Amino acid sequence: MTDATLRLLPWSSPDGRPSYVLGDGTGMVSRLADDVEEAQLFLADGLVEDARRLLDGRSWTAGELHLLTVELTESLVEIRRIAASRGARLRAASPADRPV
Repeated sequence: MTDATLRLLPWSSPDGRPSYVLGDGTGMVSRLADDVEEAQLFLADGLVEDARRLLDGRSWTAGELHLLTVELTESLVEIRRIAASRGARLRAASPADRPV
């Protein structure tokens, strides 16, 4: 396997530790990770819309704010993991492969 890199996956191991895959980014696990990242980003967009709608209404309950905070925190953890993974892959790419 040439040009293999270590990729942080968008999920944790059962004991909460980071999970990684070693490969060239074209394998089944990498494609699954791409799909999971896409879904996580899509869900985060929806959560931002929900948060704006709830906060703009100015008639929220303490329970709604608590749930919103929990969901935003979970989403932020996922988005930070995606950013770390993509940043690491960009740093590992050769200069010719990096986006302009």
